[in-house]
Amino acid sequence: MITIGIDLGTSAVKLLAMDGAGNTLKIVSKEYPLYLGKETSGTDASGGTKQGWTEQDPIDWWEKTAEGLREITAGLTGKVDAVSFSGQMHGLVALDENDNVIRRAILWNDQRTQKQCDYLNETVGRETLLANTANTALTGFTLPKILWMKENEPQLYNKICKVMLPKDYLAYKLTGIFATDYSDASGTMLLDVKNKDWSACMLGIAGIEIKNVPKLFASSEPIGRLTAEAAKQTGLPQDTLVVIGGGDQAVGAVGTGTVNDGMCSVSLGTSGVLFFAGDNFAVDRGKSAVHSFCHANGKYHLMGVTLAAAASTKWWVEDILQSGDHNSEQKNIADAALGANSVYFLPYLNGERTPHNDPDGRGAFVGMTLTTTRADLTQAVLEGVAFSLRDIKEIVQKLGLNAKTARIIGGGAKSTLWCKIIANVLQLRVEKINSQEGPALGAAILALVGAGAFKNVSEACESLIGVTEVFEPSAAAVERYNKRYPVYASLYGRLKSYE
Repeated sequence: MITIGIDLGTSAVKLLAMDGAGNTLKIVSKEYPLYLGKETSGTDASGGTKQGWTEQDPIDWWEKTAEGLREITAGLTGKVDAVSFSGQMHGLVALDENDNVIRRAILWNDQRTQKQCDYLNETVGRETLLANTANTALTGFTLPKILWMKENEPQLYNKICKVMLPKDYLAYKLTGIFATDYSDASGTMLLDVKNKDWSACMLGIAGIEIKNVPKLFASSEPIGRLTAEAAKQTGLPQDTLVVIGGGDQAVGAVGTGTVNDGMCSVSLGTSGVLFFAGDNFAVDRGKSAVHSFCHANGKYHLMGVTLAAAASTKWWVEDILQSGDHNSEQKNIADAALGANSVYFLPYLNGERTPHNDPDGRGAFVGMTLTTTRADLTQAVLEGVAFSLRDIKEIVQKLGLNAKTARIIGGGAKSTLWCKIIANVLQLRVEKINSQEGPALGAAILALVGAGAFKNVSEACESLIGVTEVFEPSAAAVERYNKRYPVYASLYGRLKSYE
């Protein structure tokens, strides 16, 4: 059996072909344009420069995906049985009654909707949002984008017939089926996450009807097979099964095997994500600093984000030190120094998501003296990101999820030192696994489950994903970090007034 995982990212679509034993057969990546600022469509009612606006054209996604499918299947020995998806979340794709794309998709990292978020959080109210969606409004989510269109592009808004998420546009082009899954729908602010159904209250706020949103499926559930036209454009057999897949964080967690209750994963990419799988629904009613979403395994997850993880180390090593050699900068930091550093670093170089939800947060070094070394500052950057992940863990623990093991992926996971620091700061056994492909691999696994190769997602992950390296926390280092963490946690409030 051969399946293809299609990971629709912000810069490119990555396609991964895998056999039934979990062997990667081929990987193909195709880039497409990202439109920023003045390049974006739409109307800036304030007359400004559209700062923070990010868009993409769904037609570009489809054309590059079809091209990638033709390329990845060329030379494969055997028939492709199923495809599935991992998709960038929250993006607004709007189609008219003739299935034409009304405007470029407004993406997950677009910041234009603060006014709409304030309306939702303050006028509609946090309690209403939490009761109906389990989350409060952030600029990345889909509902604020719909409200922005309603206010700023009423002629386009009035044409909306179908509202869908980025990956769902690809599924629609392949099958003609208007579908989504619970994990991706969780980030729209239109889904009742606890009860796994569209919220009539939130649809009413958006001014749309149930007919305007997709039918809901489990992430590993097949939705149909290819249309004749899609088969012609992609080179896939028309009987290829299409499994709906899920949002990138949930599917990426499948790609790490983080699917059973009490497991978590750490993703050290440009941003950092701490993802907790859980059998039961939970919601943060405090600051609503962590997201409560459905998981791609049919259950639930809690997730927090620190916005500058590997971005912090890149800034420090490449932009400030003008080095580019991350390994060299870390080689003089001994295990005995872990938790013994006198310098703190706040990694809020791009604002912060969890726990502060503060787009205006700023980074800082604190505690430097005349004896502070280059290595001390490098260590502080690594520790600062780890402490920001612990902020997430502290919130999740209060909601009843207690992990003992974390699977680690992303570019930052290449650093042995950083893995050790995270194990000690989070007090978790940290495991590296036999693949770093994350979302694309997770999508291929979901396709296998949907095609019947495994009875469920958990069984597939246990069979296909193996641990290659383990980092155990050191009792001495844990004790030192436990003394330092409260100081770190106090710095944001103490420095906020200086911004």
